[in-house]
Amino acid sequence: MTFDISKINIPKHPGIYLMKDSNDNIIYIGKAKNLKNRVKSYFLKNQNYKTQKLVEKISDIEFVLTDNEGEAYILESNMIKRYRPIYNIELKDQQRYTYLRLTDEKYPRLLVARRMRTGKFLGKGKVFGPFTSGSSKLLTIGTLRKAFKMRICKTLPKKACLEYHLENCEAPCEFKNAQKKYPKHISDLELILKGKKQMNEFAQKLKNEMKQASESLDYERAKEIRDTLQRLGSLHAKQKMEYVENAPNEDYFGIKIEEHTALVMSLRQTHGVIRDRNRFSFDLIADNTFGNFLYQYYTTNPIPKNIVVSELPENKQFLEQLLSKKAEFEVKILFPKRGKRKEMIELVLKNINLIQSIGMDPGIFELQERLELQTPPKIIECFDISNHGSQYAVGSMSRFVDGQPDKSGYRKFKIKTVSGRDDYSMIAEIVKRRYFRLSENNSELPNLVLIDGGKGQLKAAERSLQSVRIRIPCASLAKQNEEVFVPKRKKSIIIPRNSPALKILQYARDEAHRFGVAYNRNLRKLKLLEN
Repeated sequence: MTFDISKINIPKHPGIYLMKDSNDNIIYIGKAKNLKNRVKSYFLKNQNYKTQKLVEKISDIEFVLTDNEGEAYILESNMIKRYRPIYNIELKDQQRYTYLRLTDEKYPRLLVARRMRTGKFLGKGKVFGPFTSGSSKLLTIGTLRKAFKMRICKTLPKKACLEYHLENCEAPCEFKNAQKKYPKHISDLELILKGKKQMNEFAQKLKNEMKQASESLDYERAKEIRDTLQRLGSLHAKQKMEYVENAPNEDYFGIKIEEHTALVMSLRQTHGVIRDRNRFSFDLIADNTFGNFLYQYYTTNPIPKNIVVSELPENKQFLEQLLSKKAEFEVKILFPKRGKRKEMIELVLKNINLIQSIGMDPGIFELQERLELQTPPKIIECFDISNHGSQYAVGSMSRFVDGQPDKSGYRKFKIKTVSGRDDYSMIAEIVKRRYFRLSENNSELPNLVLIDGGKGQLKAAERSLQSVRIRIPCASLAKQNEEVFVPKRKKSIIIPRNSPALKILQYARDEAHRFGVAYNRNLRKLKLLEN
């Protein structure tokens, strides 16, 4: 039954509106200059199919007033991050950007900076970034820790540890000389984290110091500087182009509309180097526009001076004002008609066309519809337990890309923390181990986690994902009737036996089972040989 809009009093002020379903869950958050006009427009008959589906689920609408439209933009963005409504734009590629943190300790450590759902960073200290997937591989924590002799121990020991003997740390825990030098190491590291220009200057400074040490016959110090330069050299080695002093920092966005879905690709140019590429898609529901996408994108990514687009957003000038205020310098949104910028945009659009022409297994799109996923499950990871007595309990994972096995991505797990036949706890353990590791390494996450089992196994997997602060859609496939269970839904989803979507799930489940049984069998054989 459609929500009766006449029963609520809608203000005419600027602000945001929160649409809720029958379970009081927020399903969409929007903003408006005039809330009354905007909200009433949803209930007109000329809406597209996906917006109609949204309206059908509305049971209540709440309002939050703001002084102006600009404040509504900011509040909408913050609320979307906090509640993550299913119909709003959610930038899946945010995980691709790494932040690093120098801890607020007497002898600081270098860590990956973790964020809460609200966007606030966990822990005290200085945060650097974001680093794109290209630069984050170069700025590896291991290389930086070794190059700047940083400690890695959580608690400062009383005596020098193995890292000191491996020459990775100078042991400020024990030696006064190391304690004096440590602040200088931190200062030098901060220069590196602030940008490539500073890194070049620092490298040149080290070369001069190495030359002076060599001329003074201090060969030990010269060797130490040489080793540091070699480690930093690995940061330079992967650069495809040289640093360009005056090249503008620009982002290029191409957008293509297909039915009621927008496909977006971006390229990022920093100092003349194309450093990163991203792909996004979002449904054209309600206020999900290109302009909204751009504002949401720049709440988690550095803002360049120029944003070059294949088509101008509907609120270009207003968006420029908001981004300029946030960046504290003038930001321009450009639509090029000729020259190199035009060529770059054409390249982005060609790439979008190429992605569309390649296509994916039709079963992938059917899965998206049947499981109500926001994006097609291009990458599926499926988990199974092979339990042949408490001694031989193992876990296994198959990985499917575009509906086909990616055997190089298969993984096997020895159960470490569970004894006896407790499938739920075993599933929880291997899921947590898998995604904790991916999170630590900032690796690509799947679009769907599939569990061999029923509701119990699914809940165990969900809890593990929540514990490592990762949001990935989950489902389980129960063998007996081939029922599919998804979170927050009491009844199972029945997919027809001849459906391509079910065949993909069955194939992934059977591969995980086969891989796990083979591993279990090998362990038992090895045990027999030992006896």
